Amino acid sequence: MSASRLMALVLLLQARGRMTAAELAGELEVSERTVHRDVLALSGSGVPVYADRGRGGGYRLLDGYRTRLTGLDRAEAEALFLSGVPAAMREMGLQGVASTARLKAAAALSPGLRDAPATAAQRFHLDAPGWFASDDPPPAALAPLARAVWGDRPVTAAYRERGRTLEPYGLVLKAGVWYLVARIRERFLIFRVDRFGEVEPHEGVFARDPGFDLAAFWAEQAASFARSLLRENVTLRLTEAGVRMLRHVADPAALDDALASLRPDGTVRLGVESVAVAYSQVLRFGPEAEVLDPPELRALVAGAAARMARLYGGSTEDVPPE
Repeated sequence: MSASRLMALVLLLQARGRMTAAELAGELEVSERTVHRDVLALSGSGVPVYADRGRGGGYRLLDGYRTRLTGLDRAEAEALFLSGVPAAMREMGLQGVASTARLKAAAALSPGLRDAPATAAQRFHLDAPGWFASDDPPPAALAPLARAVWGDRPVTAAYRERGRTLEPYGLVLKAGVWYLVARIRERFLIFRVDRFGEVEPHEGVFARDPGFDLAAFWAEQAASFARSLLRENVTLRLTEAGVRMLRHVADPAALDDALASLRPDGTVRLGVESVAVAYSQVLRFGPEAEVLDPPELRALVAGAAARMARLYGGSTEDVPPE
């Protein structure tokens, strides 16, 4: 008989009031027969669990009874802060501890506030993965790396077939892909979790840098990476409407520099990944942008404009915007 299951049963009744054996069995993932045995065990240990017979009956705690077993341990408290990302917690192997933490938190609420978790869940939901994420299972290395992150334990792991010893500081889920931020020889680096092979945790723990901020580090590295992709520049002349469109067309990492380069005549210098990417961006401006440089891009856009003119009958009349 599991002590943690008995505690979960008590917390469920305390948080929700009367529940049927079937409801309890579903929550605890056991049979109804096991629920009946657990209730008998609780009653025998002094917990006032009562059975209401008849239609609409079920199990309940004596009115006014409140268990004192609601204190969160460290793992449960940390997991509670991630409970809004259930898919991520499930992939890291933290679903069970988070469930217990939520039960304890709900049981500690006063009766008038016990519907607060359900009320919030019906109004706010975080959907972290991208729209077109695959149904592939999480990387095999994710769970052991997550345990190492929580326990501040160094690991030796194969990364792209090369063995590395590193200190795992944190995990980041970006557009459905997991990344590990780790320290190696006083440097912080980013690794894709799906490229790790076998992970072997060490016995001891490492001393975390108290000044390290995972969110700030990730934001800085992400911005730096985005800027590194802007390997080329194009020069455009924009109309007033084109200037207003600029923030919707330009790459976010290029926008500030582009706005700073904007001249009174509408000329702007725009950072782009490549001429091919710039071509698709410039077409979004329509007639509100003229390519001045490079000549290769100007020729591509001119060709697109000629084809569009033929497609629409070759009319050269100016059509005012709606």
